[in-house]
Amino acid sequence: MTLANFIDTQMDTILLEWEAFARSLATPGAPSQLTLRDHARQILQNIARDIGSDQDPAQQYEKSQGLAPVPDDSAAAVHGAQRQASHFSLPQVGAEFRALRATVLRLWLPRVTQMAQADIADMVRFNEAIDQALAESTSTYCARADQARELFLSVLSHDLRGPLSTLSLSGQLLAHPGNAPDKVRQLSQRIQRGALQMGRMVDDLLGYTRAQLGGGMPVARRDADVAAICRAAIGAVAPLHPQRRIELRATGRPTAKVDAVLLRQMCTNLLLNAAQNGAGEVLVEAHGGADALSIRVTHGGAALDAAALAKLFQPLQQAPESADADARGATRLGLGLFVAREIARAQGGDIEVASDAEGTRYTARLALT
Repeated sequence: MTLANFIDTQMDTILLEWEAFARSLATPGAPSQLTLRDHARQILQNIARDIGSDQDPAQQYEKSQGLAPVPDDSAAAVHGAQRQASHFSLPQVGAEFRALRATVLRLWLPRVTQMAQADIADMVRFNEAIDQALAESTSTYCARADQARELFLSVLSHDLRGPLSTLSLSGQLLAHPGNAPDKVRQLSQRIQRGALQMGRMVDDLLGYTRAQLGGGMPVARRDADVAAICRAAIGAVAPLHPQRRIELRATGRPTAKVDAVLLRQMCTNLLLNAAQNGAGEVLVEAHGGADALSIRVTHGGAALDAAALAKLFQPLQQAPESADADARGATRLGLGLFVAREIARAQGGDIEVASDAEGTRYTARLALT
């Protein structure tokens, strides 16, 4: 059986075997689904067609070097773009194609009773096609990463300009002699809000960087008062959104072994998202169990559709604002929910979202053991 026919007729077997092999290559901190399942079938079909097609020496050389033209809509190119959007690293993308190459050859070679010249040629063409697919995927990955980095820096510069301008102007006004006490208090509050904004940006940037490096966030667990942590988060958000009433309900065990600093950052980010993008009262419910801690943040407003829910935890994305959402203290980085989820995952949990006519609910569950 030729290699091209083997790929066509044994596609499902290859995909199953390869997926198990690819998962074994996952590195610490890597996404749990290190797979090509979304585009593997199309990639393999393209490779099978390529093996059976005519190819001159120049084309063969280009493919062996990964220099053949890269179509923007090829399965491998689309895969690279989606892997970049899903925060895979380039080594992880390379590992996927290495697993695909190894799986096909491992399953096909035992069926070759005697290696003929045609079989050797098929293997050469197969490796050239894999190299070309990898080149297409990494090329698109790098292009999207460059675009994301430029957008990220431009948005960060824009978001920092606002609080910096506030600090500068407020400092100049405070220097004027004869300011009334009320004026001084008002300017001081502006400076505090601006400093809090920039502090949150720095915290989120650090969390984002740690997540992108793949090592995960370092967690230092200590017995902590969960209600006190939630109240501290509310205290940080309330001055920025005075029109929002934030209520806390704490039940169950009062203390839990958690990273108090990270937990406060997670709660703050969830509350900021609720205050900026929701409507009406914000409810925080904390419940400590024997083995897990749950924190739910609920806000009103229009229900989020499936497309909005799918983008909630992506950096540089913002949830659609409600009609009465308050933009005070808001940034366009869109890192808050992403970092909140990474914090939950670092402590053995995750964050789930549900949205309907009654409101939008973010539920963080953290393991305590």
